[in-house]
Amino acid sequence: MTSSTPRTRLIATDLDGTLLCDGGTVSDRTAAALAAAEAAGIQVVFVTGRPPRWMQQVSAHIGGHGVAICSNGGAIVDVRRGELLESFPIAEGSVLAIVHALRAALPGVAFAFEHPRGWAREPGYELRMWGDDAEQAVDPAERLLADGRVAGVFKILAKHPSLDPDTFLTEARRAAGHLAEITRSAPVAMVEISALGVTKASTLASWCREQGIDRTEVVAFGDMPNDLEMLAWAGHSYAVANAHPEVLAAVTHHTTSNDQDGVATVVEELLKALEPR
Repeated sequence: MTSSTPRTRLIATDLDGTLLCDGGTVSDRTAAALAAAEAAGIQVVFVTGRPPRWMQQVSAHIGGHGVAICSNGGAIVDVRRGELLESFPIAEGSVLAIVHALRAALPGVAFAFEHPRGWAREPGYELRMWGDDAEQAVDPAERLLADGRVAGVFKILAKHPSLDPDTFLTEARRAAGHLAEITRSAPVAMVEISALGVTKASTLASWCREQGIDRTEVVAFGDMPNDLEMLAWAGHSYAVANAHPEVLAAVTHHTTSNDQDGVATVVEELLKALEPR
């Protein structure tokens, strides 16, 4: 690191498929690297597609500030206190318009909704992940949206029973991309929908402005299409070896896979560069 290279002040990392091992855990090596970065004055921010309710598993590693950006930028969460600090909702009229547009173009699609009080789903939205069995409202989307049980939606999830995941993303963007940001991070046919202009990058950029951190002082890590905007925004970005082909092609710097502590490998090198010579 030369004197003309901006000092790293913030590490922004995706979780699943990037920082976490395939079993969803933080390895000892990665935990030590994150702790060392915080001790060196580098802020660590988790920037994830996960909803707020799924953050307890990594709360011990979030750093002194305790804040994570969740739901692809749709929410900022104080993980330690379990408190939603800010959310960026989809316009109320747009939620139903998105549902109708995707249903018309992609028969068989089913929906779930993240909102400040929790989440809700349609009966046809298949549960598959830990945490999905938390208390929720279950009804057709139109009924959920009409009776006030779902308000302030900051993320819509849509699943299709048979489409290829990348095909589903392409077709969903064609049908409703004018209404919202549509991306994907799961290995199944599931797309994740946020308000227009709301991405991991937009919320991270806002957080950094508040902290007085320039984008050139940010190092970012990711693996899936929902990370692309963040990786393009950050001054220095890395794709883990197991990343989606589109991410590997878009990012100049690569590191080893999530199961081989790819994030920790880079963080350790960053910290070595800070050591006095």
